[in-house]
Amino acid sequence: MCKRDIVMENKRFFLRGDNYIWGALVGLCIASIIIMFSAIETETYSSDNLYDPILSHCSHIVISLVVAITLSYVPYKIYRLLAIPIFITACGLLIYTLLFAGKVNDAARWINVGISIQPSEIAKLGVIITTAYYLAKGQTEKGVSNNALKKVILVVVIPCLLIFTENLSTAGLIVLIALCMMNIAGVSIKKLGIMILIAALFISSILFTAHVLDKNYPDKENVFMKVVHRANLWNSRIAGFFSGNDIPEYEKDTEDKKYYQSHHSYMAIANGKGIGLGPGNSIERNTLPHADSDFIFAIVLEEYGILGGLVVMGLYLSLLFRTYYITRKCTHAFPAFLMMGLALGLVFQALLNMMVATGVGPVTGQPLPLISNGGSSAVFTGVYFGIMLNISHTALGLNNTNDKKTENNIEETNPNLEENYEKES
Repeated sequence: MCKRDIVMENKRFFLRGDNYIWGALVGLCIASIIIMFSAIETETYSSDNLYDPILSHCSHIVISLVVAITLSYVPYKIYRLLAIPIFITACGLLIYTLLFAGKVNDAARWINVGISIQPSEIAKLGVIITTAYYLAKGQTEKGVSNNALKKVILVVVIPCLLIFTENLSTAGLIVLIALCMMNIAGVSIKKLGIMILIAALFISSILFTAHVLDKNYPDKENVFMKVVHRANLWNSRIAGFFSGNDIPEYEKDTEDKKYYQSHHSYMAIANGKGIGLGPGNSIERNTLPHADSDFIFAIVLEEYGILGGLVVMGLYLSLLFRTYYITRKCTHAFPAFLMMGLALGLVFQALLNMMVATGVGPVTGQPLPLISNGGSSAVFTGVYFGIMLNISHTALGLNNTNDKKTENNIEETNPNLEENYEKES
């Protein structure tokens, strides 16, 4: 860590970690509060107190910051010990959710333990930590050992099988994050290609079989259709996305559920005319379903225009570029893989939300991390930032100290360490 960073960290008293990551976190918090003042108006009408919805959202932001600050002091090495317990707990919660949880929008995604939590978020975090653990442990001179790769595949497949029936987008997100982590760890493109092909064939077969059963036996209940009861919704969203591109927006039936959300999202973007209507002047916020969560980016573009959208996108992308820089400073593999996995999780989710709002992808239901309304999402975003801040504090600090490697075997060596690139060049 350079002297300037050390001085600035000392001035921040209890705030540990990289200045740029803190900048991204604080920037997202400020943007979230400003944007939510307008997007949350519909909830304000139905609330007894005019300020309850926005105060509730602000409390979620504060909790997220507290979680991030707290975890920035927790040594990242503890997650190596907790990786498998977290993973097992997450799988247990997913099974419980499938069997006993109530449904929201026809999907069993939440369990209530005093507060509503989404087990799939715990599973995603568990997969990232456990994948980083096995990829680091399985490092060899030729990349990742086959034994470690098999364990990683199991770590990814088991929760995804429990998630995809209720939340296909989250399952896909987990697979994408894991594939990127494997690529960073040194798994060959050929092996990754085979995994992608198998996953695509599996999903396609599920969708096709569900479609055939529903067409031939529309009134019949069967075990398969109970397991994938949302497969027809996936089909309709995907079909609506691809077929909708051939139909001019003004010719679509806006009352058709297949087009309703996306249509009003496009209307919001069009209202902004690229320059934005200004803070608080959104027209579509009271018409667009989930304007404060799934389609929050459409409201950003409506009120703040392209510039506002680029600022929000820039906050996430700056986080990704900064974490990549820091992982190059990590001496050991585990923190490097863990940090990149967490950053990719946040950025991919953000990009997916933006793609849905702008019509680049089908409707998924993924919130915009820290900006969308929701306590559970805010807390987990705080967890991600807290872990990354601790890793950044350690990585940047160790790089310019007299610290000696306590673990010299190749298992613990980061293959992307900056020194390795310098030697090769």
